Amino acid sequence: MEKVPNDTVEGAAGAGRARTVRASVPPPNLAGLEPTRDWRKNLRFDLPASVVVFLVALPLCLGIAVASDAPPLSGLIAGIVGGVVVAWISASHTAVSGPAAGLTAICVGAIGSLGWEAFLLAVVIAGAMQVLLGAIRAGIFAYYFPSSVIKGMLASIGIILIIKQVPHAFGWDADFEGDLTLLRQGEAGPLDQIRLGFEHLEPAAMAIALGGLAILVVWERIPTLKNLRWLPGPLVVVVLGVVANTVLGFVAPSAQLSGQHLVSLPGGGLSELWREMSFPDFHRIGDPAVYTVALTLAAVASIETLLCIEAMDKLDPYKRSTPTNRELMAQGIGNMVSGLLGGLPVTAVIVRGSANIHAGARSRVSSFFHGVWLLTAVLLLAFAMNHVPLAALAAILLHVGYKLARFELFQKMLKQGPELWAPFLATIVFVLAFDLLKGVGIGMVVAVFFILRSNLSTAYFVHHLESTGDREHPTVVIQLSENLSFLNRAGVNKVLHELPDGSSVILDGSLSHTIHPDVLELIHEFADTAHTRSIDVVLVDIPSQAGIQPSVEEDNKPSVRGRELLARAHASDEPPGQ
Repeated sequence: MEKVPNDTVEGAAGAGRARTVRASVPPPNLAGLEPTRDWRKNLRFDLPASVVVFLVALPLCLGIAVASDAPPLSGLIAGIVGGVVVAWISASHTAVSGPAAGLTAICVGAIGSLGWEAFLLAVVIAGAMQVLLGAIRAGIFAYYFPSSVIKGMLASIGIILIIKQVPHAFGWDADFEGDLTLLRQGEAGPLDQIRLGFEHLEPAAMAIALGGLAILVVWERIPTLKNLRWLPGPLVVVVLGVVANTVLGFVAPSAQLSGQHLVSLPGGGLSELWREMSFPDFHRIGDPAVYTVALTLAAVASIETLLCIEAMDKLDPYKRSTPTNRELMAQGIGNMVSGLLGGLPVTAVIVRGSANIHAGARSRVSSFFHGVWLLTAVLLLAFAMNHVPLAALAAILLHVGYKLARFELFQKMLKQGPELWAPFLATIVFVLAFDLLKGVGIGMVVAVFFILRSNLSTAYFVHHLESTGDREHPTVVIQLSENLSFLNRAGVNKVLHELPDGSSVILDGSLSHTIHPDVLELIHEFADTAHTRSIDVVLVDIPSQAGIQPSVEEDNKPSVRGRELLARAHASDEPPGQ
């Protein structure tokens, strides 16, 4: 048996056709740094990245809890579970789980209507539903998100990050993240937050944020610094931000950042933590309202997780694929544990996952340790963590936002056809205008529109045979495609009714596997009435409406002239539709 080289596969389906398959290689700047199966060998990348993700996740966990009208500790519990539990079960190499801003509106309404303890029960039940979704392989839906929609979602998240972090770079720290709706009006709206930021400028915060951005830009451009995997740029920004603010306390105490400008972590140790914890109210297990909330949480959290997983796989430098069914089960188990311990719902989160990738993480160990650091901070390091300026974290998120919504991405997408840039732009606009799920949903609708339009245009192929004898018009051969759905009815109807009177047409279904009954009805109606326009019709391999293959002579009653045209079409050297 002749061996075929690994990098070349000769196609046997057609003469002279070959396809070259090249092994996947990492980008040049990552050569030699490929992840290994031994998690210990990845630690030099994953540990520093985990610290960066921990520092980014810490204020987000607290901010989302406050925005959800939940105890601040519940956000931290969700973050800890997302790291320690979900990362351990999940097979995603880069995703980071925790409380999500996209669920805040649902949480606010549910907590208000059910009460906190009953809401925790709904979180537990939602987790069980997600486990069931994974068991029945519902994760396959992740593969139906078009790449243009995913890229639009990532770009919109980048734009939101930039606009929402600008106030914190100015020193206005009233709301670190809140929800992911950009165009919300009023004092809670992000655009209004920028105005307030200009009105409350903090020179120290601006200096730390601008200095942090400068460090990150320089770090990316100097190979020697970029290759310091034990010391990623974002970690340097945080450390220098703490040092700068501490020094400022000695040099100019009045200008030092304090209070709301710093990370705020509840202290008190294990005993205080235990006193603040809440647990589900299982006495409400029979309440239908609890199950309604649970179903909503399970559906939205699962969709957000699948979107995030698809996005993280695209951002992964090594293009590894995450098993989505296992991810749903991991998220479900995480939500069950989080609810039992008094935490908010957990999903995979794009902001934290993006920060994880850009900090140089190589495996899920980074996500796991970010949960360990959150737990350690709650138990032992609250005082130390409360010295981190939010402006330093804003610099990191501004840099992440720029990478997600870089100008080159827009240039590349706009150079593509409308079937790519239209869903891309629609997703961005409507994510900014409404929220993540609505924006992605509208982007999907736009993408499906172009898919349907493309499908309609390829329902058939038209070939013209030269006219002979006394016929003024050439014979038209319409070769039907492999599969025609009811959506192709309009296209087939159009081409049939545009045929000139007195012409001859051959409708060839020899390549078709399935023809929808609506299309069959249209074809047979045309064949029955074509004589009124002096059109000769020949049907080839077109089944009857009852699904029985008719004989041309008996069912379609072609004229002698039609039979001659059919024989001529079959004898033609050039096949129809080419």
